[in-house]
Amino acid sequence: MAPFIFSIPAPINEQATASELKNRLDWGEPALSIIDIRSRAAFNANRITGAVSIPAEELMERVSKTLEFERDIYIYGASDEQAAEATTQLRGAGYKSVAVLKGGFEAWKSARGAVEGAFVAA
Repeated sequence: MAPFIFSIPAPINEQATASELKNRLDWGEPALSIIDIRSRAAFNANRITGAVSIPAEELMERVSKTLEFERDIYIYGASDEQAAEATTQLRGAGYKSVAVLKGGFEAWKSARGAVEGAFVAA
């Protein structure tokens, strides 16, 4: 029987597609964080499974207390512009591997990524 060959996901880029993130999660990559910088109400309504809610206005204070600088971090917000601003702040603070999840939650749903929350359509 031939051995299974798994491809190791590529290093994180400044922008990531939902498919790229989904591939990493499907591969079983544990060393990453997904941060939802939308409002808590938006997060509670629906979110990427496993994402952490850190509203944009709390981001720098909370991340500095919880995440190591080398961790891969994916950010999504109400818009790609909001997420890009957050990634710029994190990189400026010394976080090395931060990416905007292009298209945010809607792109994630379109890629058939796992979602959870109070108002997730079946």
